[in-house]
Amino acid sequence: MNPIVLRSLNLCKSYREGPQVVEVLNGADLTLRAGEKLAIVGASGSGKSTLLNLLGGLDAPDSGEVLLDEKPFSSLDDNSRGKIRNRKLGFVYQFHHLLPEFTAAENIAMPMRIAGMNKNTIAEKTDALLARVGLSARGLHKPAELSGGERQRVAIARSLANDPSCVLMDEPTGNLDTKNANNIVELIEELSSQVRTAFVIVSHDEKLAARLDRVLELDSGKICEFVAAGGRA
Repeated sequence: MNPIVLRSLNLCKSYREGPQVVEVLNGADLTLRAGEKLAIVGASGSGKSTLLNLLGGLDAPDSGEVLLDEKPFSSLDDNSRGKIRNRKLGFVYQFHHLLPEFTAAENIAMPMRIAGMNKNTIAEKTDALLARVGLSARGLHKPAELSGGERQRVAIARSLANDPSCVLMDEPTGNLDTKNANNIVELIEELSSQVRTAFVIVSHDEKLAARLDRVLELDSGKICEFVAAGGRA
């Protein structure tokens, strides 16, 4: 059985809206193993993005813990959490969040530069990642010169720059047409099988979710097994 790369234990999170306290998560638990593709679904406002932010260390829970490679993560201070996040986690959003003034290659290289890799290693890895996502000929193009599907592929390549244990995705196909969305799902499947990257994908796309290994539903602040999907866990 593949090792556990990400685990949440009894996560709780609430926000204050004026005099009211809104409880978003109330004891959310999940476990993710290397190479596993996990979908998280739920109604709008159910806390899916909040959960993703907690798993990625972008926010801290009120209580509970996130473990990354079975080591405490969410309880670390902001600086320590940020360093680990850059090395071990990747992020992809519905809107790619590429830096418009930089080329595709420069966007992909950014996490490696932040991590302090040497220039030769960065250049080699950037070329390899462009090839992996089928964009070797587009590395010198800026985001405005790329299609929506190509921009999302660049975002996925960037998320893999530091060989993360897990990539967290928030509606990665939500802004794409059917053909490009299908291409992104095929890329996710390929990366999962070939390099054993784990994926947590928040999505409203039922077809995407059905192609993943497991589908979890977030409801009333808790996570439950929703559908037996691909059966490849």
